[in-house]
Amino acid sequence: MTDSNTSNNRVIVELSDVCKDYHLGKVVVHAVRNVDMSFGTGEFAAIAGPSGSGKTTLLNLIGCIDTPTSGRVSVGGKDTSTLSERALTELRLFNIGFIFQQFNLVSVLTTFQNVEFPLLLQKKLNAQERKERVDTMLDKVGLGTHAEHRPSELSGGQRQRVAIARALITKPDIVLADEPTANLDTGTGQTIIDLMKSISASDGTTFIFSTHDPTVMKHADRIIELTDGRIAQ
Repeated sequence: MTDSNTSNNRVIVELSDVCKDYHLGKVVVHAVRNVDMSFGTGEFAAIAGPSGSGKTTLLNLIGCIDTPTSGRVSVGGKDTSTLSERALTELRLFNIGFIFQQFNLVSVLTTFQNVEFPLLLQKKLNAQERKERVDTMLDKVGLGTHAEHRPSELSGGQRQRVAIARALITKPDIVLADEPTANLDTGTGQTIIDLMKSISASDGTTFIFSTHDPTVMKHADRIIELTDGRIAQ
């Protein structure tokens, strides 16, 4: 199935005839079936559909967390199937940010330390440079006064803001957000989407969501509907 309504900007993610099967005992689950889609730089796109439609699987394929059974996934012009494990790790670390519905923050770390963590893994900036970048990012997401708070001391919306800051701190080209508003009330969810939309517009970051939240879909440049692992017509 083809999704041809691509952004006019440079193509940064492309999936060609992608299938993903999972073997559960003797049963084969076809999670993604013959999907063609692409995303441009700075696009704010939503992959929508009910639970089990293949949304999260698609994000995992784009994010190089999983590999397709067949077909080709290209990220930043690189065919991910040709990359070594080290090259895939570097692609995830330098080019892709992840936002999860369960936040996935490290409970023993402060807000500052959670956001700084990807920069420590990159090993590119010294301590002062990291501090300046993290402080700036926390101000951007409205958490400048919460740098020393641990996740247990934050509300759901604040924890999601920490997760967004952590995803953006490395200045990735692509941010993948798996149901980012699922655990938030409507007002907080709206605020989170507005924040991500403004960052996409100002920094040219490509955001790809999996969602069935109407609030998210309302703000998307484009909605790709999935049904049983296929793009719905």
